[in-house]
Amino acid sequence: MTGGAFQALVLVLLLVVVVVVAVVAVVLLRRPRALGPITQPQLPVEPAHQGQPADEAVQASEPTAVERPAAERSAEPVDVPAPHPTAAEVAALAEARAASAQEAERASQLLASLDQAKAALEEQTQARRDELRAQRSDVERREHRLAEREERLDVELHSLSDQVGAVDQTRAELEERRRRLEDAEAERLAALERVAGLTSEQAKAELVAGVEHEAKRQAVLVAREIERKALREADERARNIVVGAIQRVASDQTSESVVSAVHLPGDEMKGRIIGREGRNIRAFEQVTGVNVMIDDTPESVLLSCFDPVRRETARLTLSELVKDGRIHPARIEEVHERSRSQIEALCLQAAEDAMTEVGITDLHPALVPILGTLRYRTSYGQNVLKHLVECAHIAGLMAGELGLDVAQCKRSAFLHDIGKALTHEVEGSHALVGADLARRYGENADVVHAIEAHHNEVEVRTVEAVLTQAADAISGGRPGARRESLEAYVQRLEKLEQIAGVHEGVEKVFAMQAGREIRVMVAPEEIDDIAAQVLARDIAKQIEEDLTYPGQIKVVVVRESRATETAR
Repeated sequence: MTGGAFQALVLVLLLVVVVVVAVVAVVLLRRPRALGPITQPQLPVEPAHQGQPADEAVQASEPTAVERPAAERSAEPVDVPAPHPTAAEVAALAEARAASAQEAERASQLLASLDQAKAALEEQTQARRDELRAQRSDVERREHRLAEREERLDVELHSLSDQVGAVDQTRAELEERRRRLEDAEAERLAALERVAGLTSEQAKAELVAGVEHEAKRQAVLVAREIERKALREADERARNIVVGAIQRVASDQTSESVVSAVHLPGDEMKGRIIGREGRNIRAFEQVTGVNVMIDDTPESVLLSCFDPVRRETARLTLSELVKDGRIHPARIEEVHERSRSQIEALCLQAAEDAMTEVGITDLHPALVPILGTLRYRTSYGQNVLKHLVECAHIAGLMAGELGLDVAQCKRSAFLHDIGKALTHEVEGSHALVGADLARRYGENADVVHAIEAHHNEVEVRTVEAVLTQAADAISGGRPGARRESLEAYVQRLEKLEQIAGVHEGVEKVFAMQAGREIRVMVAPEEIDDIAAQVLARDIAKQIEEDLTYPGQIKVVVVRESRATETAR
């Protein structure tokens, strides 16, 4: 609200107050006239003094005629006896006096409220004036600060204009100096060209050619040094990775064999195992598929079978039969069925424990029982399931050192020998059989490739396959891992080379991949393509007849023809 509007409001209020006061005054003045003249009632005259005569009292109270002026005496009315007022008139007079008192009290209240409103308006007016005075002083201070700021800006503007002038002058001086330097450089180059007999472009080309030649030479030297250093560091780091992986993996030595022994409480139990006319032992061998060997060994029976799962099932069956004491064909079938279920549960538990140890949880359910059968499979005395767990740990350690996918490398190494569980049921090498099995149950293509290439039967294409090969070699080659001695290993390789080397037309024989492959080099002028096929089949057949070996041995006959001529 502005000052003019506030003042107008105050004037309006004051005008309203004045009008109200005027109205009240008019009402109060008109009301007694409306009642008419009221005669005063005759009141009894009290004596002025006790014991004084009435005439003396009247005379004392009223002035004499001589004392009154003549005009008053002439104006006095005739003393007419006044009539006495009635009760109605007295009541009306009382009511009029009460109404007059009420109107007077109401008028006094209105005046008091008007005074209060006037005081409040005066206070508000004073507060508004103080506020306007404060605002006016604030505006004056702001105007003062703005004026000071304008003065400072004017001073700074003048200073900047002076600096701009100085900068322009300095720029002009620098341009002049640059022009003089360019002229001096042109004169120097002309003098050099006259002295050297070459133009600046020719001199620049020769300089660039010399610098380029020297830079190439230095680059070649640096590249060779970097390559040598990289090779040294790569070999050293590879050795450190392999040694570290070997040292960090601690596995038990294995002493598995193809024969299981069952201890008996006494030698008389052997007769009960054989039964009447050998019916019990025949029924046991027919049901279990295991050969029972009863010899002179005291209190023990040997079970022999190439299938470790069947052999372990037969061992459990015979142990329970011996403990129970009731041995007959029907009891043998019953106990064998229960033992087979127990072995399947043990295989499943062993596979789950191995998967938990290596951190694999998403293996296909069909692969779990197949993997569990490797608990009873050995390779050169090394338990295959423990070998897979060990290889997974080694591959994971090396993958972590190399910054590769640890889970992928551990999975490839863990499944690389899964084909050994089916090699007696499916034809082909365990690497290819395992790869087909993994591919069938939806394993990753890199894992499948690592399985099929871990014996180089397929060309290696991925880093996971290389690490799988390294982990397999480390696990199988560590001390105590396999029971085959170095002498037996060397003898087996020499025997393979001798079998292939006695054939006609053979020049060289190489036993490769730990005896899993024989590479035969033949003379091309003596052996043709058809004869090479026949030779490979003959060598493979002779190896099957003369040697005992795990898995398969691949025979490769290489016939190479070379035409050589000398130009003179």
